[in-house]
Order: sequence, then structure tokens, then C-alpha cells
Amino acid sequence: MSSAGFLKEMQTIGEKFLLKLQKLPKADPVEIVSFCVVLLFIATVLLLMIIACSCCCYSCCSCDGHPDHRRRKTQVRPVAH
Repeated sequence: MSSAGFLKEMQTIGEKFLLKLQKLPKADPVEIVSFCVVLLFIATVLLLMIIACSCCCYSCCSCDGHPDHRRRKTQVRPVAH
């Protein structure tokens, strides 16, 4: 997908979202609750993605952006008797 197509798609989604927000005060309580559940789900997914990305980046890079070579995984071998 080209960047122009992506921007057009994002604009369409934003317009649909604004239209839904404008109709929300007149909506049924069930529709309001379902809209809030969808928003909560989206916010939760975004928050979890941010946490996962920050933890992954922090574990393989130090704060200044250089890799931390001290945290290399070592291979464990069985002990011969």
C-alpha cells in the first residue's frame, strides 16, 4: 500500500470515528457501552504494545542506545559424571 493510499485510509477511518462520536449522545445505552468496550480494547492493545516494545528495547540495549553485551545468554551443558 502506498503512502497516499494509507493516508486516505486513515482519513476515512478518522471521519467514521468522528461521525460515530457525533451520533453517540443520541445512541442507545447498549451502543454506548459497546463503543466504550471497543475503545478500551484498542487502548489496552496499544498500551501493551508500548510496554512490550519498551521492555524488549531496554533488555537488549542500555539507556544510551548501545547494546549491553554482558547480558548474553550462555548455553548450559550437562555435567558429565
